[in-house]
This record gives sequence, structure tokens and C-alpha cells, in this order.
Amino acid sequence: MPKPGRPGARNPGKKKGPLKGTGGHPRKALEGRGPTPKAEDRAWHPAGKRKAAEERYAAAGGKGRPGVRAVGNPNRKSPKAADDTETVTGRNSVLEALRAKIPATAMYIAQRVEMDDRVKEMLSMATNRGIPVLEVTRPELDRMAGFDGVHQGVALKVPPYSYAHPQDLLEQIIDRGEVPLLVALDGVTDPRNLGAIIRSTGAFGGQGLIIPQRRSASVNSAAWKTSAGAAARIPVALAANLTATLKEFKKQGVFVLGLDGDGDVSLPSLELADRPVLIVVGSEGKGLSRLVTETCDQVVSIPITAATESLNAGIAASVALYQVSTLRAAG
Repeated sequence: MPKPGRPGARNPGKKKGPLKGTGGHPRKALEGRGPTPKAEDRAWHPAGKRKAAEERYAAAGGKGRPGVRAVGNPNRKSPKAADDTETVTGRNSVLEALRAKIPATAMYIAQRVEMDDRVKEMLSMATNRGIPVLEVTRPELDRMAGFDGVHQGVALKVPPYSYAHPQDLLEQIIDRGEVPLLVALDGVTDPRNLGAIIRSTGAFGGQGLIIPQRRSASVNSAAWKTSAGAAARIPVALAANLTATLKEFKKQGVFVLGLDGDGDVSLPSLELADRPVLIVVGSEGKGLSRLVTETCDQVVSIPITAATESLNAGIAASVALYQVSTLRAAG
């Protein structure tokens, strides 16, 4: 007597071909998919992803960190590593960079560019200093200038910006016998605002800027362009910790003034303009951070009409610098 099969099992000895309800599938399709693959053999499983990362790590010769997903070709270097330079665009910016003898590596000029006095001076300086001058198409200059860059037919390749140290910057100002007028940025991330503030600092007698190492705009091509060349004359210092730098400056007799709409001192009533001053400008959205606000000697507000909610960082810095320079001139 044959052994009874499991309930619902098919008895191949009774009938050939597909049973009712199978939809006509062949027998092989009903036999299952075989044993479950190991976790590391399943691409979607965390163990499978880890195994794939380790294989990429080994294929790259042990470079990088195992377990970190590579984006694109793992053997391709990033553009910044291959060409760690900045492109200065715009006639004023390029001209000022050349006048300041920034060690440029190449100058680019558009085909059939309009030759005004500035372009002639650029070509003369570049030729005398042995800087290669390359004629390129306007689309190529558009690409170099970036999405919102305006090149005016000229561009200059310069090395990465060389930041000063905050303490060195202050000592140099004092050694020249000048009364310090500096600007520090707290959370300003738009390089165009940075460029505008560099320009205003130079226009109203300021000697330099201080930016934090993290969460801040850097002196890139956009900042160079907006500064209209002032970035070649006005030094920018990089602070590892902005609050600690402000405290050190205060110990050396510098008065730290923060700009804020809710400040307790109105800018026209400022009485510290003739002293060594450092003006701290916050971002338009968040303003000054709590620690920076607590560090300031005074928090100063700029009077504006009720119809305007606030001023952006570049304009606020310009107004404050103008007021300080005006009070200094009057004193």
C-alpha cells in the first residue's frame, strides 16, 4: 500500500499534464525558485551592498574607505583635485587681479572682443609677465564663467585664494598705524554677498574681512566678480572659530559691533566709530548666532521704514561701513 502523500500534493501517477487551476503552466514553473540566495549575494540586501563596496574598494587598489558608495567612476578624480584654480571673470575683476600681480596661469579673451582701454591694459600686463593669452569662443567663456557669470569677453585663471590669519591681519593694520575697521561674517553663505561686502569694505576705508571656516561663503569666482576687483586688494582672513576670534580681538582693544534689527543702539547714535571696530554681519534669514550676539560689545540696528522687513547682508554692511567712515571723517 503506497504511503499517503502530504495534503494537497500532486500524484504524478494519476494524470499527465497540468492540473486544473494551473493556467497551463509547465511543470518546471511549479517547482519553485530553488534555495534562497545568501544575504551577501542579494544586491539589495545591506550585506550585498557591503560586499559590493568591498569589491569596489579592492578594485581601486585599496584607496578610499570600504563601505562608502562610489558615485560615478571610482577611478576618476574630482574636478577640484585635477584643477584646483579659480576663474576670475569681468573686465574690472581681471584688470585688478593683474594689477595686484596675482600669479595667474592663463588669460582668456573672446574672439572679436571689443578692445577698450581696459582690455588693452590687460593684454599689455599679461604679455609683459609671460602669462599665456588664449583666444576662445564666447560659448567657451560662458562655460568657464558658470551659470550666472558675466565675463565681458575676458577671464583669468588664478590659483586658489590665499586667506590671511585673523591675528596677522590685525597686527599688520596696527603696525601701519591705522585704526582697525574690519568686517566679520556670521552665516553669510552667498559668495555674491561676500564679494559685495569686500567691495564696500575697500570703498569705505576698511582693511579686511574675517569669515568662519565652516558655513560661510568662500572667495570664489562669484565673489571675485561681485567685488569688482576689490578682492585683489582687501585681505580676507579665515577663522577656525569665529566666536573665539572675536573674544581675542576684544582682549586687544577692538570693539565688536553686531548688526541686528533688534539692536539696542541705533547706528546714527553710535559712539564707538573712532575706536578700533569690528562689524559683525549675520545672514538675512537667521541673523547673528546666539554665541556671536553674546560676544558683541554692542548690537546695533539700522533704522529702516516699516514697509521694509530687513536689509540683505551686503547692503547692511555697506550702510554700517559708510556710517563709521562718515563719523570718523567728521571727528
